[in-house]
Amino acid sequence: MAATVEELYRNYGILADAKEDLSKHKDAYQVILDGVKGGPKEKRLAAQFIPKFFSSFPELSDAAINAQLDLCEDEDVSIRRQAIKELPRFASGENLPRVADILTQLLQTDDSAEFSQVNTALISIFKIDSKGTLGGLFSQILQGEDIVRERAIKFLSTKLKTMPDDTMTKEVEDYVFTETKKVLEDVTGEEFVLLMRILSGLKNMQTVSGRQQLVELVVEQAFLEQALNPADTDSVDRLLQCTRQALPLFSKNVHSTRFVTYFCEYVLPNLCLLTSPVAELDIQLEVLKLMAEMSPFCGDMEKLEVNLKMLFEKLLEFMPLPPEGENGENAANEEPKLQFSYVECLLFSFHQLGKKLPDFLIDKISGDKLKDFKIRLQYFARGLQVYIRQLRVALQGKTGDALKTEENKMKVVALKITNNINVLIKDLFHNPPSYKSTVTLSWKPVQKTEAAATAVGKKRLSGEDIGATAAAKKLPVNLPRRDARQIYNPPSGKYSDSIGNFSYEQRGGFRGGRGRGFGGRGNRSRGRIY
Repeated sequence: MAATVEELYRNYGILADAKEDLSKHKDAYQVILDGVKGGPKEKRLAAQFIPKFFSSFPELSDAAINAQLDLCEDEDVSIRRQAIKELPRFASGENLPRVADILTQLLQTDDSAEFSQVNTALISIFKIDSKGTLGGLFSQILQGEDIVRERAIKFLSTKLKTMPDDTMTKEVEDYVFTETKKVLEDVTGEEFVLLMRILSGLKNMQTVSGRQQLVELVVEQAFLEQALNPADTDSVDRLLQCTRQALPLFSKNVHSTRFVTYFCEYVLPNLCLLTSPVAELDIQLEVLKLMAEMSPFCGDMEKLEVNLKMLFEKLLEFMPLPPEGENGENAANEEPKLQFSYVECLLFSFHQLGKKLPDFLIDKISGDKLKDFKIRLQYFARGLQVYIRQLRVALQGKTGDALKTEENKMKVVALKITNNINVLIKDLFHNPPSYKSTVTLSWKPVQKTEAAATAVGKKRLSGEDIGATAAAKKLPVNLPRRDARQIYNPPSGKYSDSIGNFSYEQRGGFRGGRGRGFGGRGNRSRGRIY
């Protein structure tokens, strides 16, 4: 039988006056529990009174929690909010994981104020017992409904890093790592990104051994032990996302060797066959950019010579012979197009791996092959000089807002790409070839050491001016035909550091949708499982 407002107040008074003799007034507390069966006024009072005396009646704890849960699911949103607000008062001892589990399920609400209340309540009990709260969250992530799982993962990815240090102890962080590994056994692409963000934010993952553990997790997700099917968009998407997650983890102590090896063995040979997971993504350029970014952190490679040859052959594909080649190879064809963006990536990767086998161009390829390569380099270098001059003239005297137009930002990015290629070609023309020069890839932030060397006219371009994060797609440029092939002279002088006259795909702009590439998860339970 439902209690009235008057009965609720009367029994509340009995309990409030009882002080140390509360346990003798079990019947009074039962009347308050029955308040959940009444109208809106009775329910609001019950939502406040039930938690106040909860700890004094352990034998009624299950009934009390269930009564409060009924209020958390009431049709009246104001009653639900009041009940949710009071839930942390039930979070003591063995009840805390259960309360955490309940609050996690309540994340599925579509009411913004109620959702905020649930978040606040979760944070509140996290500070009481972080490991117990995490137990409830991970229980729902592993077994709950899809919407609950999704929001619980997002809660952890945004809130965990804001928790006080005294709650995020080593034991707690180890627990997060262990449970997240279980979740990673069956995830979507979006979930994978969020879970890696959670792990990357842990203090014990900031060490070399911690970052190495994270790389191992990504390797498991990337399926590097399997050959890549270039026609399968899910497989391509998985590899892209995993590589992007691994990139920030690589360093001189945490090597990218397995990824670089995989790209050389399975990706580069199938470059033209790769199927893009999204229509607007230039998949070939995206892959080459990832390869270039990883290459400086490659350690000892078992098949270095074989992989260098693959990289070398792929580079040749994008470095055409001149139209008036010695044997007339290209004489009857259209003017070759120089795809600067592709060549920057391939040259940079070759330059980085070439350091590990500096005699590759001398002893590992034939004399004819080397001669052919130098002819291609000479032709490409001529095109660079023409294009660089055109870009410098176009940008000369432009400062401030004039450099911020889309057209000029692209031209400045174009200068950076061509300048990078120019520096790398100069190294390879040394006898023997040199691998000492350093460049910053055109889509990466400008390094301070390079900033002083970049100028257009009298003004040095800042990272903001040149739009270092602006994108660069393929840069096909028709070269002017010359009557006679000129011998390449390493160009002198310094050029501004960016590229233009094209559009560049920004790396990382694509993130796979749910279920793409990481396998659909099985159907999850529905309904309340408190």
